[in-house]
Amino acid sequence: MLFLVVELCGLTFRYGDQSNGNIVATALFGDGAAAALIGCDGDGPALGPGGTHTWPGSLDVMGWNVAEDGLGVQFSRDIPGLIRAEFRAAAAAFLERHGLGLADIDRPICHPGGAKVLDALEAAFALPRGAMTEARSVLRDYGNMSAATVLFVLDRAWRRGLYGRHLVSSLGPGFTAAFARLRGFAKYRWRTPSETSSGSPA
Repeated sequence: MLFLVVELCGLTFRYGDQSNGNIVATALFGDGAAAALIGCDGDGPALGPGGTHTWPGSLDVMGWNVAEDGLGVQFSRDIPGLIRAEFRAAAAAFLERHGLGLADIDRPICHPGGAKVLDALEAAFALPRGAMTEARSVLRDYGNMSAATVLFVLDRAWRRGLYGRHLVSSLGPGFTAAFARLRGFAKYRWRTPSETSSGSPA
């Protein structure tokens, strides 16, 4: 099966809108497309169950206002604070439904909504600041490509070598978090940034 995601986030660029929100959206978002081949055999990483969590009363946290000249962005400044305070519990609840805990996850693979969102995600997972190197590099190179972005992050994680259990997550309007379990290659392990720069094998 071919899984294809195409996001035209350039529609957030609205020439007639000089608001701070539009300027931030223009700087943050980019168009993107990603695809993955998914099958029931082979020796690649294995997808596990998925699920979502929507915070009640959060319609004003994130969304899009469809206008004649493009997409108006609706973002709350409280998004990083919400993630710091509540994302970990939502992730733990998802894993618990499938017989796992956060301690069973070797590494999260997260959609980078923005620099402050990444800071908040690292704090939520009790990781050192800057630990989500793939997510930060994708955000730096391409911006936020909405739903396609996490597949770019997964691709970079794949190239470094996936080992053990991973939690893939993304964020979207609603305000909603989406989760999926991923089991990586048993014969590979994660390399540290210093090992990557020195060219050590995975």
